[in-house]
Amino acid sequence: MSAIAPAQPSRPATVTRSAAARPQHAPGRTRRRVRGIALGAVGLVCALVWVFPVYWMVLSAFTPAAYLRSSTPEFLPLHATGVNFSRVLEGGGFTSALRMSLAVTSLTVLAVLVFAFFGALAISRWRFRGRRSFVLAVLFIQMLPAEGLFIAQYKMLSGVHLLDSVIGVTVLYTAAVIPFTIWMLRGFVAGVPAELEEAAMVDGLSRTQAFLRITFPLLAPGLVASGVYAFLQAWNEFTIALVALPSQSSQTLPLWLREFLSASANRGVDWGQVMAASTLIAIPVIVFFLVVQGRMTSGLVSGAVKG
Repeated sequence: MSAIAPAQPSRPATVTRSAAARPQHAPGRTRRRVRGIALGAVGLVCALVWVFPVYWMVLSAFTPAAYLRSSTPEFLPLHATGVNFSRVLEGGGFTSALRMSLAVTSLTVLAVLVFAFFGALAISRWRFRGRRSFVLAVLFIQMLPAEGLFIAQYKMLSGVHLLDSVIGVTVLYTAAVIPFTIWMLRGFVAGVPAELEEAAMVDGLSRTQAFLRITFPLLAPGLVASGVYAFLQAWNEFTIALVALPSQSSQTLPLWLREFLSASANRGVDWGQVMAASTLIAIPVIVFFLVVQGRMTSGLVSGAVKG
C-alpha cells in the first residue's frame, strides 16, 4: 500500500492571485498621485499670484524711471540700480518717520501683551462677578467701527495735550488691538491645565513660582503669535495715525508714504521712488518675521489645537 503524498499548494495560483490583486489597488494610487500633483500645481499658482505684487514692488524699486515708463515691461532686473533708494533717503522725513513708527509699534506691542495677558488670564482661570459681561464687552468693542470713534479720540487726546505724541497714538493703538488679542490669548491660557500648577505647588513651589516656571513657558508661543498680530496692526495702521498725528513733523511711515506720494504726484509720480519707499517700509516687517518665525508657527498651531 503506497502512501499518498500531501497535496502541495500551487505556486502559480498564488502568483496569479497576487497579479490579479494588483490592478485593484493601482487605480487608487494613481488617483491619489494625480490629486496630489493637481493640488500642488494649484498651490504653486496661488503662491505665484500672491508673491508677484511683492516681486514687482521690489523689481520696480531697483528699476530706473526711464525703463518703468516703457510700454514693454521687464520682468527681470536687467537694469538694476539703487538710485531710487538713495533719492528716497536723501529726500528727508524717512528717518524721523521710521523712528516714530518704531517707537509707537514697540510700545504698543509691549502694552498689548501685558494687558491682554492679564485680561486673558483673569477670564480663563478665575470666576468673578461680571466675568461674562466683561467677555461680551470685549467682543462688542471689537465690532465697533474705528471710524465712529475718531471724533471722540481726537477730542480726548486734544483735551490731555497728547496730540502729535508717541504716548497718545500708542494709547489709541493699544485700545484698538487689545480686544482681539485678549480673545486670542484666552484660548492659549485655557489650553494649559491648571493641574500643572497644582502639581508644582505640591512639590513645594509657591503659586507665583509655579506659574512662572510651568505655565508661562507653555504660553510663550501664544504670546509670540499675539505680538505678531499687534505688531502688524500698529505698523500698518493709517487712519488712527491720521487723526492723532496731524502735524507733519510727527508722522509714522504710512503717513510719510502718503505725503511722499502726494509730493511726487505734483511733479509726476516717480513710481520707482514710490516702490523704493514701500520696500523700505516692508523691510522691518520682514526682519521681525524672520526673528519670530519659528515661535509664530508653533503658536498658531497650538492655538488651533487648544482653542
